[in-house]
Amino acid sequence: MSFKDILHPKTQAGEIIRDIVIVLLIVAVIGLVLFAVSGTWPALVAVESGSMEPNIPTYALVFVAEESRYGGWQTQEEALASGADPVFNGYGDVIVYQPNGKTGVTPIIHRAIEKVTSEEAASKWGFTGDAAHAGIITKGDHNKYPDGEPAYDQDKHSGIGSKYGISWLEPVKDEWIVGKAIFAIPFIGWIPLNLLYSILIAIGIIIVVEIIMKIVSKKKNADSLNRTEKRREERKKKRKQRGRGEIRYGS
Repeated sequence: MSFKDILHPKTQAGEIIRDIVIVLLIVAVIGLVLFAVSGTWPALVAVESGSMEPNIPTYALVFVAEESRYGGWQTQEEALASGADPVFNGYGDVIVYQPNGKTGVTPIIHRAIEKVTSEEAASKWGFTGDAAHAGIITKGDHNKYPDGEPAYDQDKHSGIGSKYGISWLEPVKDEWIVGKAIFAIPFIGWIPLNLLYSILIAIGIIIVVEIIMKIVSKKKNADSLNRTEKRREERKKKRKQRGRGEIRYGS
């Protein structure tokens, strides 16, 4: 099979498969470009919950960059002290991190609030043993207790880590940080969060488009054949008319 045969398959099924492969190749290229620009993977993170509402809505797709790029990052405490501009309508950068360093799970995307030493982790936040280490205190912008008090990720009773099977989230170590949020696109995050449905929808769209293109192409070909046939009939009539005229003239 030649490259030309691959680009121009002879069956409709072949055309659909070709289009799906092209889409997958485009997605792969986009992924490589995003990795090159962001310096981290994943370069895009979908927001599953409303913990950052309204500043980063549920189902937003967030572009994530390595924390050292684009001017580095600051905690809320540092941003307020330095007079930095707000980020996502709040002070302090929004970071993406692995809960307690756990891999293979959806990372948490919350705002960096303050840095703590191991002593502060123990005295101020109540951590003991190996959990009492230096790191970052984080919080979802929307997360509050019923009495209105802020619910930090590292509060013992916040329950933020329960979905990961973690009873108590520890201060975020530097090596747990995936990157910082640069910008968010609303609603697009639904696609990776519902990947199977998204793939089925994409395949369905490709099939429908191919069918429509086939119908349009057949109609154009039929119209072209009709016009050709009509012109042929008109030429035949003209030849017959000329023939009759010549006979009458000759008589």
